[in-house]
Amino acid sequence: MQRRKFISLVGAAAAAGAWPLATQAQQPQQTRRIAVLMSLAFDDPVAQREVAALQKELQKLGLQDGHNIKIEYRWAGGDLDRMRTLAKEIVDLQCDIIITRATPMTKAVARATSTIPVVFVQVSDPIGDGFIANMARPGGNVTGFTNIESSMVGKWLEILKEIVPALARVALIYHPPTSPAGGSYFLRSFETIGPLSGLQPIALAIDNVAQIEDAIREAARLPGTGLIVSPGTFILAHRDLVIGSIAYHRLPTIYPFSFWPHRGGLISYGTDSPELFRQAASYVDRILKGAKPADLPVQAPTKFELVINLKTAKALGLNMPTTLLDRADEVIE
Repeated sequence: MQRRKFISLVGAAAAAGAWPLATQAQQPQQTRRIAVLMSLAFDDPVAQREVAALQKELQKLGLQDGHNIKIEYRWAGGDLDRMRTLAKEIVDLQCDIIITRATPMTKAVARATSTIPVVFVQVSDPIGDGFIANMARPGGNVTGFTNIESSMVGKWLEILKEIVPALARVALIYHPPTSPAGGSYFLRSFETIGPLSGLQPIALAIDNVAQIEDAIREAARLPGTGLIVSPGTFILAHRDLVIGSIAYHRLPTIYPFSFWPHRGGLISYGTDSPELFRQAASYVDRILKGAKPADLPVQAPTKFELVINLKTAKALGLNMPTTLLDRADEVIE
């Protein structure tokens, strides 16, 4: 074929769109940036399990860090001031999506941006905290997955009474309403449901490390007292101190997540934390494909797990009811 004729054919083919597939195949795939803002520390085993669950599910959806996505991780270590700093830092990077863990981290990001899509995990009261308009239609740039509703207080009280039938009163340790991490969400239900269960409610606010031991000591002052540890970033970040002080004062205690009895707590009833992060990956995928957070309903958990630490029960001199053991998802010997 003559050189001039070949060049003419090439030009005609390109103009007619005969080569777009070959050309597109050589185009590099766009890398999307995802920020993951964790309220816990990098070396926290709970945080590592949650992040691992997120990464695994993202890969199943075809989103792989270093290939078609770039994940920016930030770790606050339970420090509320650092959360605000990290929120501004990530917003300035203009990532495509921000994933936040827990209420205070979500609050910091929501104040820093009203345009970048935000998917939260481990938030109890997104409407009360002003993150969304309603569960079905969030209405803004924020959506996500809740963890525990305030009505769970009734279930915690029920389990405590099953463990200790002679229980006369129950204390709740929580963040005060004035704290950036909140706490009144569970307090309201506690003060209502406690008396209905025949138990005297004792609310103990914790706003700093020193108050942790003071509050637990106060709860143990009267006999026949059980304890509820409410969800909260600050309390979770200091869980070894919480568990150690509770063990010292020999208080029958129920916790909101399974990682507490795995660290020596007596019993937990609540959501599967890594599962919520797995679910969050699906929203990341949908938003990257064009969905708007305003149209993605906030989802409440459907799976709850009961975990019992028998070793701790024996140390407290408690005989776990057979009916409770039979219902347990996991029993730690």
